[in-house]
Amino acid sequence: MFKSSQEILDSLGARLTTEEIKQQPGLWDETYSFYQQKSEEIQTFLQKITDMHSQIRVIFTGAGTSAYVGDTILPYLKEKLDEGKWDLQSVPTTTLVSNPYQYLKANIPTLLVSFARSGNSPESVAAVELAQKIVTNFYQLTITCAQDGELAKRSDGNENNYLLLMPEKANDQGFAMTGSYSCMTLAALLIFDPLSIEEKMKMVKKLCLMGENVISMEDNIQKIVDTDFERIIYLGAGSLEGLTREAQLKILELTAGQVVTAFDSPLGFRHGPKSFVNERALVFVFVSNHPYTRQYDLDILNELKQDDIANYICAIQVEGETNYFGDGFMFGSEAQSIPDAYLALPYIMVGQTIALLSSIKVGNKPDTPSPTGTVNRVVKGVTIHKYCG
Repeated sequence: MFKSSQEILDSLGARLTTEEIKQQPGLWDETYSFYQQKSEEIQTFLQKITDMHSQIRVIFTGAGTSAYVGDTILPYLKEKLDEGKWDLQSVPTTTLVSNPYQYLKANIPTLLVSFARSGNSPESVAAVELAQKIVTNFYQLTITCAQDGELAKRSDGNENNYLLLMPEKANDQGFAMTGSYSCMTLAALLIFDPLSIEEKMKMVKKLCLMGENVISMEDNIQKIVDTDFERIIYLGAGSLEGLTREAQLKILELTAGQVVTAFDSPLGFRHGPKSFVNERALVFVFVSNHPYTRQYDLDILNELKQDDIANYICAIQVEGETNYFGDGFMFGSEAQSIPDAYLALPYIMVGQTIALLSSIKVGNKPDTPSPTGTVNRVVKGVTIHKYCG
């Protein structure tokens, strides 16, 4: 697909999605440049909030894929930041809107970090309006891909709302969020990670090379997709558990549910969900770079291999001191130092490519995968009810 002509891709209804997966490494470099240009402004904005309040509740929020940005970055940032100062949570807008009284408190200063591709989802806008109504000391960091979207417009003239726009091409025009997810994930990590700007720059350069490496893996991924399967399972721990949600969603979206999916942590998988494995299942494990967590990833890989039930078991890993020696994709040892939350970027490109090729296999059109129109690029049909709490 990545080597196909535009004419072929157009005939398959896959040009947008294919191009948007392939261009991500370049977008990550551009996202870093955006962050670098704005880093002092962003830190001044955050410092102003911390100077005024001893503790801030930070809610990472979004709908669908945008919610999974928060799920991916949260474990890493909870490890790295002072939770006496930053009370970090990941709560989808779809949860905030239906249950605002459980997460938004009048007397708790709150920074709502909104992730959005278009910024026009009804729940994204409603979550902001509810927080403005409920929380006395309310602040916003809006990370979005569309400068003309409703969330971006609402930041204009609001000194308590910092807007960080993603590169223009991160505003995916295909149905599925690809570059928008990875760019917003990277931007949030760059903003909140206490690493020096020099260390972040080195990290992004490595990630870009890993992303280009994924593009070169397409033939090997195609061989897996060519096998006889009906279900796909993604496993990962910590930040990579958050990533499993996004990876499985890509399969569901692009195949319109023709391939069924499951996701879990390696330890949680044994507690019932492992029943999902059959002879037509593909299992992918996102292997952690943390040596302690990695042990559990390798354990489940070896256990599944010994069970000899699944059609195919695949490790997506960086070469380390201990490795899975069955089937998989191995990134070079120069990436050993990259934290799992950052690894999510090249890892999800593998998942996106699997979803793209699976969509073609089942006869679907990746750019417009919902033939009935019941699922849309920007969600429709949501009624936002008046909250009187």
